[in-house]
Amino acid sequence: MVTDAHGPAPRFPDGFQWGVSTSAHQIEGAAGLREPSVWDVFTVEPGRVKDGSTAAVACDHYHRYPEDVALLAGLGVDAYRFSISWPRVNSPGGLDFYDRLVDALCEAGVRPVPTLFHWDLPASLDWLDRDTAYRFADHVSRVADRLGDRVPQWITLNEPAEHTLLGHALGVHAPGRRLLFDALPAAHHQLLGHGLAVRALRAAGARSVGIANSHGPTWPASADPADQEAAAFYDLLLNRMFADPVILGRYPDGIGELMPGDPEADARIIGEPVDWYGVNYYAPTRVGAPQGTDTEFGGVTVPAELPFTLREIEGYPVTDFGWPVVPEGLTELLTGFRDRYGDRLPPVVITENGCSYEGLDDQERIAYLDAHVRALHGASTGGVDVRGYFVWSLLDNFEWAEGYARRFGLVHVDFATGERTPKASYHWYQELLRTLRG
Repeated sequence: MVTDAHGPAPRFPDGFQWGVSTSAHQIEGAAGLREPSVWDVFTVEPGRVKDGSTAAVACDHYHRYPEDVALLAGLGVDAYRFSISWPRVNSPGGLDFYDRLVDALCEAGVRPVPTLFHWDLPASLDWLDRDTAYRFADHVSRVADRLGDRVPQWITLNEPAEHTLLGHALGVHAPGRRLLFDALPAAHHQLLGHGLAVRALRAAGARSVGIANSHGPTWPASADPADQEAAAFYDLLLNRMFADPVILGRYPDGIGELMPGDPEADARIIGEPVDWYGVNYYAPTRVGAPQGTDTEFGGVTVPAELPFTLREIEGYPVTDFGWPVVPEGLTELLTGFRDRYGDRLPPVVITENGCSYEGLDDQERIAYLDAHVRALHGASTGGVDVRGYFVWSLLDNFEWAEGYARRFGLVHVDFATGERTPKASYHWYQELLRTLRG
């Protein structure tokens, strides 16, 4: 029996889905067997990645996927969330790789849950261009036609908020633009692509479709009205702007008029009904009024001209990434969604939750995951229809602009040799799943 100071592992409803997540660019390698993505262009520019690395080899999952599928089977998860590289699909034999991977997962009894866009846009495309949304729908149709007979569950996009903010507004992720609010078309076109992708998947016969949006509670820095106003705006921009059009079919007040084209008509496409709503949760954000100067937060420069600043959350332990560990924030977030969206809120799946820690005996990760599973159970017993939980991540991998300096995996990867070594957290999760099924 898996226990800690809080007692036995909490029980979830029958059919609850337990899984792990990865993404193509972060693990696959074999860069020479696909066309370039915006991340390939970005990472070769000096100073873009902190350790100067690229994902050309990464975990070499492309060649070692049978070993990784065996790790999934040994772990005992119900499902594996991975992503399908659009640049690889565009290349000869690219879909053959995903055919082999999906077949291997099905043979191992692990449900494949592909994400159709996880930041690795073909370098020839641009989310500032409306046509990219329609090109994405074509890509989705092509993948679904090939794999749909074996894939029962799909995710359209991963974290369009971060891809917009970090990649297009602040320039610290690919494609490296620093457009501030002129980045909003990239957000709108990703969301439009989501809606078009839902339609394409339905046309291909898909019955379980969701999105993976990142969310966290927004905490005002103080009771001062200026801090409260700044926090409300941040919450609007990073939470509601991406949730409202998917769940309600409309942008929140004050946002739609900032979008290009005909936002009201597009919102009807964006709001195509989904079967479940994916939430990636890591931590709350503490927000205060602007201070009139550029500020540094988490290695990112927040420009003075933005109408908010990000503040440190004190009084909580932090991960090796410096992120605060606030499991109760997950309960707060989901019950807040329950209150905001009511009956319009679809069933919720936690599509990512995890932490960066060093070492094979990663007791901090075990404590983190245990606390967040309990927090999720608190949301479930509090009336939120929660259907699944995916740990980020199966493998240590290429952590975007951080390179290989951050280790989120349940499995340690020696990036020089590719050797995989399950960590203590892998065995903890394995035992948790055995206990819950016992």
